[in-house]
Amino acid sequence: MRATERTLSEQMRITDISIARRRKLLGLTDGDLHLLYSAKQAIDNNLEAIVDEFYERQTQIDEIALLIGDLDTMRRLRMAQCGYVSNLFSGVIDMEYINDRLRIGLVHKRIGVKPKLYLSGIDTLSDILWKYIAAHSQNQAVTLATLQALRKILHFDVTLVFDTYIRSLVAEVEVAVQRAETYALGLEAKVAERTQELERLSTHDSLTGLYNHRTLHCALRRELKRAEREAIPLSLVFVDVDKFKCINDTQGHLAGDQVLQGVASALTHCARETDFVTRHGGDEFCVILPNTSLAAANNYCERVLAELAGQHPNVSLSIGVAETGPKNFERVETLLQRADQKMYASKTLEGPAISL
Repeated sequence: MRATERTLSEQMRITDISIARRRKLLGLTDGDLHLLYSAKQAIDNNLEAIVDEFYERQTQIDEIALLIGDLDTMRRLRMAQCGYVSNLFSGVIDMEYINDRLRIGLVHKRIGVKPKLYLSGIDTLSDILWKYIAAHSQNQAVTLATLQALRKILHFDVTLVFDTYIRSLVAEVEVAVQRAETYALGLEAKVAERTQELERLSTHDSLTGLYNHRTLHCALRRELKRAEREAIPLSLVFVDVDKFKCINDTQGHLAGDQVLQGVASALTHCARETDFVTRHGGDEFCVILPNTSLAAANNYCERVLAELAGQHPNVSLSIGVAETGPKNFERVETLLQRADQKMYASKTLEGPAISL
């Protein structure tokens, strides 16, 4: 249920039992309420004078005068204060009375009345009311008892008002904490996203989206160890784009980038999920083909050339393939060097070529 569908007392879980407990703690009895009610007529007859004196004294305090601010606000406050004072002497403390006091606390907190200013106002009001109660009664004992009853009910009101103050402060803290947690979670997500992005940038080529030169060596070392454990062959494909500098010089770097992206697309499209396609740098690419013989690697390369011819018919590739295993295995650097040499052998040939 939303807060707007519940009274303040319901929101703060104030019940008849808790009200009785408050009254007992303050010694506020039914007899006290009866004494206050007996003085109600005298107070009501002097309400305007009481409220006038109250605000005359209160507005001498600069902080309070600034909070009130204007004539219209002062008029509304005078009317509200008349109701509050009269209600003090109603002789009844019910849920309507409780909610009225809680609203007073809520309003005072919202407009920025500090507890010290509120207590100052209660002290001023108490002083004024004592004077009128004393003037009304001819019986000194009754007067003293009524004054004590007034003290108790004002303290009772203060407990309710301050409960509202505290609740508002706690709510503000909870909102602040929630905002801080939300900000922290958002920041954490951004940091995680940025970290992931940086990690990707450190392992991937920004133009083609393929793994980069740094990642190639780690992956090749890992796959060589696995191939040796499982006694299976591994082939490494080294690819170079023919006359790439000429493409850049005559058609522009944008055309060159499109060629590199096309080569990356062909290499990836023809690869298996277990294969590892990388951009070695510049116009060179490497593909790790685990559990692949030289003949199977050659088939892969032929598919790549056919795929690229459909996208870029005027672009040719020089490809070198080196196989290692399944019995004897070369080191990473040796296998790369051999595949590179095979690629350069292909470059001596005219057009697309594969050297095994």
